[in-house]
Amino acid sequence: MLRRSLAGGLSSGIDLKEAALTSHTQSGAQGASTDLTALSGGKTGSPGGETRFSPDDMLALVLDTLEDAKASDVVSIDLSGKTPIADHMVIASGTSTRQVITMSEKLVEKLKREASVVPRLEGVSQGDWALIDAGDVLIHIFRPEVREFYNLEQMWTGPNGPTLNG
Repeated sequence: MLRRSLAGGLSSGIDLKEAALTSHTQSGAQGASTDLTALSGGKTGSPGGETRFSPDDMLALVLDTLEDAKASDVVSIDLSGKTPIADHMVIASGTSTRQVITMSEKLVEKLKREASVVPRLEGVSQGDWALIDAGDVLIHIFRPEVREFYNLEQMWTGPNGPTLNG
């Protein structure tokens, strides 16, 4: 399987996602929420006392799951320092609508079971494109024609395009 990684260019040493979440909880307003879970869309831990997956651990789980599901042309884009919405974006292709749907459902179940997060799944009903928001990692699974049309890799990496990751 071909796996590519796109290095994040800007590195200020500040976790922008964490800063954005923290700024929302430190407003000082009476009744302001200090629950980062509500803002981030992910769980910070599980009832069993397990610790939260790091963004890199969650990325590894996503990449392994997609590899097991026979995803093709998997690309990992480092979003650190580019946006506060997530630390990583993964883009993969499935050969058919059935494969896109199946990969999406398997990935959601594995994230729930192993990472103790409840990811949001969007757009899977048609089987052309699925978006899975797992908090620190955003996953797009496309049919090849739809992926080519949207060309998310270029939008997030610029004109130089992706680089191969060993």
